[in-house]
Amino acid sequence: MKHRTLRGMTALTLGAALLLSACGADAESEATPSESATDAAATEPTPTAEDIAAVDAVTLTGDPGTKPTLEFATPLTTSAPVIRLIDEGTGEEILAGSLVGLQSVSYTGTDGVESQSTWETEPGEITIGDPGIVATLSTALEGQKVGARFILANMDQNGETQVIAIEAVSTRTIPSRAEGEAVAPVDGLPTVTLDDTGKPSIEVPDGYTAPAELVTQPLITGAGAPVEAGQSVTFQYSGWKVSDGTLFDSSWENGSAFTTTIGTGSVIPGWDQGLVGQTVGSQVLLVIPKSLAYEGQESDLADEDLIFVVDILDAK
Repeated sequence: MKHRTLRGMTALTLGAALLLSACGADAESEATPSESATDAAATEPTPTAEDIAAVDAVTLTGDPGTKPTLEFATPLTTSAPVIRLIDEGTGEEILAGSLVGLQSVSYTGTDGVESQSTWETEPGEITIGDPGIVATLSTALEGQKVGARFILANMDQNGETQVIAIEAVSTRTIPSRAEGEAVAPVDGLPTVTLDDTGKPSIEVPDGYTAPAELVTQPLITGAGAPVEAGQSVTFQYSGWKVSDGTLFDSSWENGSAFTTTIGTGSVIPGWDQGLVGQTVGSQVLLVIPKSLAYEGQESDLADEDLIFVVDILDAK
């Protein structure tokens, strides 16, 4: 695992061209901590004049609220993410950190053929500022209103430019940390301490070794509904190595909550097994043996038992 494997394995219907944080980047490349979508966008390649002209020449037809059609001269390639506002929205303002529902339809730049669409299913949802999302898209959405429509061109994981029509169809805010009833600490487990913002740190007992079986220990019990397999769930999380207590990944450090499908193999088995059935609003300590983490993968954590503290913020 590299430090963004949790995001890299996310199974959203929006497609890889929206889920990569940089043009053509490896989905398992290391996350860069980001204070805002604008900061993250500054790390992406700068589009050339030719890139911008290519996207300016794309024609979108179709009324807002319906699946649009894109037409453009092929082949269309860009060297960096390029986004163009087509229509401003009239609905609720899209704020940093909010969840935004997006309808999208993608066309392959080489031949102009439709490759993927959410319009036949249901909107995908992203968190504004999530470093696992194309930062250019987060920046363009932030401050716009529901109903805004865009054309985005970006490379997918195969280096193929995708030309995408995007419409923001909803927005909502969620808590930034777990909220519920505190659970008394359990002797023998790593000790979790929260700062004023809710960001966790841990102290691993001397000589501690991970059990052979998954440990799932609620630290805060939320009052929401139990998480179900197949739901899109938004989390705050931090992860440490059992071996030396080193922090290896954290949404708190990355600057944004993390949304993924749970219980379907989109994340490591320890998450799927430990978080399904927990209630929204809860904070959960997971001690995950390597067999339920990244064992067998090409990962710098393949031989590591792991500790996670996970806040369950929302499930849909």
